Amino acid sequence: MRMIVSFSALFLSVALLQFSSGGVGPLDALSGLALDFSTEQIGLLGSAHFVGFFIGCWWAPRLMGTVGQSRTFAAFTAAGAIGLIAHMIIIDPYAWALMRIATGMCIAGCYTVIESWIQAKATNENRGRTLGAYRFIDMGASFLAQMAISVLEPASYISYNILAIICCLALLPLTLTRTPPPETPNAPRIHPLRTIRRLPLSTAAVIVAALSGASFRMVGPIYGIEVGLSVDQIAWFLAAFVLGGAIAQYPVGWLADKFDRRWVMIGLSIATVISCGAMVATHNLGTIGVLLTAVFFGLTSFPIYSVAAAHAHDFTESQERIELSASLMFWFAAGAIAAPLLASALISSFGPAALFIMIAIGHLILIIFAVIRMRARPTQSLRTRFIYVPRTSFIIGHLLKRDRLKNGR
Repeated sequence: MRMIVSFSALFLSVALLQFSSGGVGPLDALSGLALDFSTEQIGLLGSAHFVGFFIGCWWAPRLMGTVGQSRTFAAFTAAGAIGLIAHMIIIDPYAWALMRIATGMCIAGCYTVIESWIQAKATNENRGRTLGAYRFIDMGASFLAQMAISVLEPASYISYNILAIICCLALLPLTLTRTPPPETPNAPRIHPLRTIRRLPLSTAAVIVAALSGASFRMVGPIYGIEVGLSVDQIAWFLAAFVLGGAIAQYPVGWLADKFDRRWVMIGLSIATVISCGAMVATHNLGTIGVLLTAVFFGLTSFPIYSVAAAHAHDFTESQERIELSASLMFWFAAGAIAAPLLASALISSFGPAALFIMIAIGHLILIIFAVIRMRARPTQSLRTRFIYVPRTSFIIGHLLKRDRLKNGR
C-alpha cells in the first residue's frame, strides 16, 4: 500500500494520459466518418499519430536534458491539448493529421518523463510491484478509453474538449508533487539496421505486432461501422481486444519461459490467423459473436511484441538491453505508421474483411520466417525472464533492464 501511495502521482498521470490519448483514436475515426472523410484519410490520422509518437520518443530524452522533466512534461501535454481542441476549429483531414502528430508526440513525450521518474524512484524491493501496478493502470486506462467513445459524440467540440481537459489534468499530479525530479537518463542510441541484422526474427515480429495492433485500434471503428455495429458496440469491440491482451499476458509468459520462444511466437501467429478467420466468418452472428472473436484476437495477437522482445534479449548482453529496447520500439513505430494507411486503403477497395485478411497474411509470413530462422540458429539455453513490455517510450529499457536480468545475464 505504501508503494502505491508513493507512486500515486505518477500513476494518476499515466491513467489520465492513457484515457485521453486512447480515446482520441476511435473518436477521430467515428468523427471522420460523420464528416465524410474518406477511409484512406481516416487511416492517415492513425498513421499520423505514430509519426508523432516516434518524434516524441526521440525528442523527449534530449529535451529533458535541456529543460528538465517538469517543463518537458508540460510542453508535451500542451501540444497534446492543443491538438485535441483544434479538431473542431479546422475541419480538414490533413489538418487533423497534423493535430494527431501533436497528440502522438504528447503521449510519447509524457510517458518518457513518467518512466524516467518511475525508474529513479523504484528500488530493488518494490520494483516488481511497481511495474505490475504500472502495467495494470496502463492497460486499465486503455480499456476505459475505448469505452469512452460510447458517451462521446463524434464530431463534437465538447467531446474533444473533454479529452483535452483530461489531458491537461495529467499535468497536476506530476508537476505538483513534492518529490524532487530524478537525474535525467541518457537518451538511448537507436541501431535499427544492426538490430535487423542480428535479430531478424524479433524485428519482423514487432513489425507484425504493429500491423495487428495499430491497424485494429486505429481502423477498427471503420470495420465496426461497415459490419453494422452501433457506436456503443464499437466501444465494446475495441475494449474486448484490450481485455484479451491483458488476459493473455500471464499464460503466454509462462509458455515463453518454459518452451522455445519461437514456437510460442509461431503458435500465437497460427492462433491469430484462426482468429482473423473467425472475425471474418462471425461478423454476421451478432454482437456477442463479434465481441468474443475480438477477445480471441487480442489474446493471440497482443502478446507477440513481448515474446519477440524476450527472444531478442536472449541473444543480447546486459549492457546492450536499453539500446535494443529502443531499436525494437523504432521498428514497432515504423510498422504502426504504415499499418493504418494500408488497412484503410484495403478496406476502401475490398471491404471490411480486408482488414483481417491483411493481418492474417502478415502472420502467415511471420510463421514461415520463424521456421526458417529456427533452422538457421538454435535457441539460447540461458534466457531472460519474460515480462510484458509496454509500447510507450524509447527509454522503457531503462525501466525494465533490471527486471530482464536472470542467471547473471
